[in-house]
Formats: sequence, C-alpha cells, structure tokens
Amino acid sequence: MYFRVIAAVALMASASAAFADEIADAIDQARKSYQSGDLGNAKQSLDLASQLVAQKNAERFAALMPAAMSGWKADEVQTAAVGGYGFGGSSASQTYTNAKDEQVNLKITGDSALISQFAAIISNPVVAGMAGKIVLIGKERAIQDKNGDLNMIVVNKYLITVDGSAPAAAKLGYAQAIDVAKLAKL
Repeated sequence: MYFRVIAAVALMASASAAFADEIADAIDQARKSYQSGDLGNAKQSLDLASQLVAQKNAERFAALMPAAMSGWKADEVQTAAVGGYGFGGSSASQTYTNAKDEQVNLKITGDSALISQFAAIISNPVVAGMAGKIVLIGKERAIQDKNGDLNMIVVNKYLITVDGSAPAAAKLGYAQAIDVAKLAKL
C-alpha cells in the first residue's frame, strides 16, 4: 500500500511537471517564432500557452471544491477553460444533491475580464445592497439574492457562485466550506 501511494504521488508530480513544460515549450516556441518574424505562429503558440494556463487554473479550482456535507452526495467536478479571450475564463463546478433531491451548484471562475466588473459592484455596499442582501463568508463579502443564491468575489480575481434548489442555509454552508484563503493565494 505504501508503495502505491508513493507511486501515485510521483505520477501526479511528473504529470504536473509535464504540463508546466508544455506551457514553457509553447511560450518558447512563440518567442522563437516572433524572433524569426513568423507572427502567425507566434500568436498561435501564445494562444496555446494561454489555453494551457487556463486549463491548469481550472484544475486548481477543482481541487478547492468542498466535500459533500453530511446527508449530501457530490457529482464529479466539471472543469472548463477558455484562455486568452477576455470574456472567457477558467472554471470548476460541482453539484451536490441531498435525499430530498435538492441541489446546490457551486462554481469557481477566474481568468475573466467580467470578474473585475462584478467586483466593482460588490465592493460598493450601497450598490451591492440593491442587488441583494450582503453577507460575510469569512472575511469576504457576498451578495445573497431572495432565493439564497450567492455571488462572491475573492481578491478581485475569482468569482464564486452558489445556486440551486436547496434552501439558503445549505447554499451558505457550501459557500462557507470553500477554502477562500487558499483560493486567494492562487
């Protein structure tokens, strides 16, 4: 058993290193193409690097999804990434369901220009208050609408959205279960 754990850790580390090398290789290829005057290939290589970084960010978000609370089950985490196109972004989402078939949908999004626009709204208490009730999740401010759905900005870079058919208390519980401090350090 001990050997399997060591082997699994080594495999994950090498996969992560290989992914990082793909990013560095794409950036290096872009630099070489640019220096040789091949702007088309330079752009394609930079777009590839941007996409790979977006995918890596989505995987990091997925690792922050909280475990299912008692009496709930979690679906598999879904990730999506669109790098380099301003309105795109990286995201990870997960759905949690209880025995009453109530759902909580949790999504973490980053790498999107739209987040800074939403951050401007939530940072102004008067404007945020018009959008819903302001609640604190740890030290972070969130907007909670009349259905208990939550939107929270973390360090002006990440948007956490919690919605679904479950009661507001369950949505708030899942929002509180996210390691916001760890997300802020990404």
